[in-house]
Amino acid sequence: MRIGMLTGGGDCPGLNAVIRAAVRKGILHHGDEFIGFMEGWRGVIENVTMPLTLETTSGILQKGGTILRSSRTNVKKVEGGFEKCLETIKKNNLDALIALGGDDTQSITLALGERGVKCVGVPKTIDNDLSGTDACFGFDTAVMIATEAVDRLHSTAEAHQRVMVVQLMGRHTGWIALESGLAGGADVILIPEIPYSIEAITEKLIERERTGRRFSIVVVAEGARPAGGEPSYIEGSHRYGGIAERIAHEIEERCGKETRTLVLGHIQRGGSPNPYDRNLALRFGAAAVRCVERGNYGSMVALQGKEIRAVPIGDAVQEVKRVQVNSELVNTARRLGISFGD
Repeated sequence: MRIGMLTGGGDCPGLNAVIRAAVRKGILHHGDEFIGFMEGWRGVIENVTMPLTLETTSGILQKGGTILRSSRTNVKKVEGGFEKCLETIKKNNLDALIALGGDDTQSITLALGERGVKCVGVPKTIDNDLSGTDACFGFDTAVMIATEAVDRLHSTAEAHQRVMVVQLMGRHTGWIALESGLAGGADVILIPEIPYSIEAITEKLIERERTGRRFSIVVVAEGARPAGGEPSYIEGSHRYGGIAERIAHEIEERCGKETRTLVLGHIQRGGSPNPYDRNLALRFGAAAVRCVERGNYGSMVALQGKEIRAVPIGDAVQEVKRVQVNSELVNTARRLGISFGD
């Protein structure tokens, strides 16, 4: 079979591992031929490709980013976008298309499937907010990096008796902030699913001060928002940003406590995947080819429990997978004295 592959949306650790696994399984076990579209859906629209062979995918397992590069091109917003995609797929004589990406990418995959393209999806979102799968590759690495940053801030916060506010990724969901904040021993965790009160935050910090603990760590997802208010955006844009500075300013005003910020940013999604994410990515890549060979189109590979299964793409993109406010993780954090600012 002749199979196309693309990586859409933001990059994350493990994309190259998926590509490598799919190509190796397809070529070595089924005699398949692969071509890669460059820069996500843009490459499909413009028919910009590279060959994916055992040679071109050699040595990429441990590398971050994606050899296919990526973009946030939305086919729906390009005039004649779907028609151009269908033309490119026909020109390249593709039997199937494997798309690596989050909800935006998979919504296009779904739409192309409805237009007759034989598609398989691979879930990719650093925020871990895609439904249908328990985990996405890259998320565990992001949590590891964020936890290490929180760990390192403890010593400087304690030495200078400061409050440190750490801003992490998470536009609509707080999975990275929750798991790294819990693992890193944060005192306050702010996530989009639980609107915060600045009064509750400062009350927690004052309580720590009163009991002799003169420093605190606040972990905040970029999409966190105050109760009855809006998230913070970078001025003049619709991009999330500035929540750490906003929180720090309010803490200093109310507590008179020196407060510093750290915005971890793209460090969370860059670099080499950890062993867990490498193995999950390899399993996803092999499973995607298995779906193609079995004719299981219109599906997305997913981790459910310990097994890799195929779920309908439509189910995966139907709604965002959010942190449940009464989940075991949230309740564990509360029992350990962590405040969610509510």
